[in-house]
Amino acid sequence: MEEKVWEYEEAIAYLKNLTKFGINLGLERIKALLAAIGNPEQSLRVIHIGGTNGKGSTCAFLSSVLQQAGYRVGMFISPHLHDYRERISINGELISRADVAAGIKLLKPALEKIVAEGVEHPTEFEVTTTLALNYFAAEQPDFVLLEVGLGGEIDSTNVVTPIVSVITSIAFDHKDYLGNTLAEIAAVKAGIIKEGIPVVADVDDSEAFEVIRRRAEAKAAKLIRLGQDVHYRKVASNMMDYQGLNLKFEGLEVALFGEHQLSNASKALAVCEILRDGYAVNIPEKAIREGLKKVSWPGRQELISTEPKILLDGAHNVQGMQSLAKALTDNATGYYQRDRLILCLGMLADKERAQALAVIAPLASQIIITKPDSARAGDWQELSALAEAFVGRENLLVIEDPILAVKEALKGLQKEDMLVITGSFYMLGPVREYLLNSWLSSK
Repeated sequence: MEEKVWEYEEAIAYLKNLTKFGINLGLERIKALLAAIGNPEQSLRVIHIGGTNGKGSTCAFLSSVLQQAGYRVGMFISPHLHDYRERISINGELISRADVAAGIKLLKPALEKIVAEGVEHPTEFEVTTTLALNYFAAEQPDFVLLEVGLGGEIDSTNVVTPIVSVITSIAFDHKDYLGNTLAEIAAVKAGIIKEGIPVVADVDDSEAFEVIRRRAEAKAAKLIRLGQDVHYRKVASNMMDYQGLNLKFEGLEVALFGEHQLSNASKALAVCEILRDGYAVNIPEKAIREGLKKVSWPGRQELISTEPKILLDGAHNVQGMQSLAKALTDNATGYYQRDRLILCLGMLADKERAQALAVIAPLASQIIITKPDSARAGDWQELSALAEAFVGRENLLVIEDPILAVKEALKGLQKEDMLVITGSFYMLGPVREYLLNSWLSSK
């Protein structure tokens, strides 16, 4: 057993060492690597999910519904919260340590071969994507939900030919890579639309949607738009009615909070309709209702304590922060009722931090600025000067270690207060682990 653990740790260390190759978009490297191991991706039934926000939640809803219908569902997501293996799972069961080790052992000689042949060295994300595709090919789940890493057109996941594509949203993020207008960003994300493959899209901006519409038209891909071809109506904070292409449901209970999750659930249901009507996949109403009701997705408006209220949310850009602020405002007299709101915030430098802070800070009585555990944290303390304008110097703390920041917040937290921890998954992971394993267990 010890040898297997060591092999796994060695494999993870090898993967993490590949971060030195940074973010390097393009498909040449991963295509060469997949070809070197026999193109395992070609044997998979993939649902390819891109967009700015909502990708992971849409994956979670879809996986839960399909599992309730009796199918085995592989899922590839990023980043992870606690364990690197969270990125690769089948029916919620993480890839084993032994399979990670075996997968990397297989890939290392293939990597060395293609590099020796003059191919640029693949990045960590490309190798992890290949690891996932090869694992799924060996396990042959009924469906693979593949979450786009960054963008779409030249993201390493875009080597597959899916049976359905999804674009969950278009908003500003990763401007250095994707563009400075929503239309430019949409053009990159629309790159996952393939010839004749139906696509579900949720895009409010008219120029961005037109880019996606034209791409779908050029590819003869049927386009299903949320709000036009399929609709949902909010009934309660976590309940909706759904009117789809051919299906209609009333009183669907959704386990994840926030109206944006009703939207994500609707996109998952639109995919289910395509699978039913286009691929004869049996998804009964009971599976839909139970799947939406039982879905679990940690770190997305996750209320891990009610007295006092402690909410974890992976909002890491302006659109994500708007969804969080809307939920906190809409439910201020209900599920999220509180006296004071204490905000613990840590964001990466490549995000629109000032704009995101301006959305959430007006709701806070106190703000604690902290540093996400990432090389991309940059000048993380810069946020403190911006936060001071909202709460004043006396209600502002700057604490580098996220766990120490949360411990400080907990000291003054009263039973009627609410602590919101948000800004980056790189901060959320260690904080969540501390709260669940140490703080909650000691109460």
